[in-house]
Amino acid sequence: MLSLRNTDHIYLYSEFTDMRKGFNGLSTIVISLMEMNVVSGDIYVFINRSKDKIKLLRFERGGFSLYYKRLERGRFELPVGFGKCDSIHLTSAQIMMLIEGISLEKRNQKVRF
Repeated sequence: MLSLRNTDHIYLYSEFTDMRKGFNGLSTIVISLMEMNVVSGDIYVFINRSKDKIKLLRFERGGFSLYYKRLERGRFELPVGFGKCDSIHLTSAQIMMLIEGISLEKRNQKVRF
């Protein structure tokens, strides 16, 4: 189960990511390409090229946690600005909307099953 707080800092990596990457590969992206501190407690979000898989990486007390979702149907709708910078800052409400298939722009929900 994914639990987010309103105070969480959430960053969407603004390039498509190979979903074969695990904790170490995603941590390397955060450190090297996003130039952020992977153990800060912030949440880092990654989406694959076909936009049907998403991973969220977070360092919590004691180690890393990874949330992974694969859609049975449909695609994640990317926010405006994707691909134009290293990362996009999202609110907890925006990331939950993205995961649940609700358009960030139009506010309508897409079918996921």
